[in-house]
Amino acid sequence: MSLSSKNLPKRTLLSFEHKSHPLLPRHLFVRRMMWSALFAVLVLFICLMIGILGYHYWGPMSWIDSLHNASMILSGMGPVAEIQTVTGKWFSSMYALFSGVAFITNIGLLIAPMAHRFFHRLHLEK
Repeated sequence: MSLSSKNLPKRTLLSFEHKSHPLLPRHLFVRRMMWSALFAVLVLFICLMIGILGYHYWGPMSWIDSLHNASMILSGMGPVAEIQTVTGKWFSSMYALFSGVAFITNIGLLIAPMAHRFFHRLHLEK
């Protein structure tokens, strides 16, 4: 029974091969890691921009102070500047919770290709 292209699953940018497929060659695995890292950087950039804009408009802080505070919160280091407004404090609270989830998600994006390759190698059909 031959497989036609209609029967094969559609590939997406960050998709992984099925356990019945052979292990991905090293050069394609490196490419997958690069795409995953690029996607993680993009997610971090978007999260950072949310923080910068929020701190600037609701803080209110200068652009450089907004960048500094958002970077410190997103990296898990904690706030640097004290927020004076009520809306700024609400934003800061929500952004801190959001940043914790974003940080964990990015770790998952970076580890997923390596974990998949490890488990795929263990479960290869001989």
